[in-house]
Amino acid sequence: MQILLPLAAPDGTRLPQALFDAVRQELVDRFGGLTAYTRAPARGLWDDGGGVERDDIVVYEVMVDQLDRPWWAGYRAQLCARFRQQELVVRAHVTELL
Repeated sequence: MQILLPLAAPDGTRLPQALFDAVRQELVDRFGGLTAYTRAPARGLWDDGGGVERDDIVVYEVMVDQLDRPWWAGYRAQLCARFRQQELVVRAHVTELL
């Protein structure tokens, strides 16, 4: 599972580190660990029809054996409220360990 979190609110103000720390701790507590891609924030670009929008993001990733869709949907809604976003990307990838 990957969660893409913006570094700034829609008005451009930088979001407090405490928000990211809380998400990190919640994921570690629930899943026993995580990988955080935070060194060089990724940049998301999209055209919303009125011009190109941009977000600098960090990515949090956890491995799960079973996908609990209702839990993830609820958690995504919580994160949208906390990070003041209309939408957040939370995505699942099928992984094959070799």
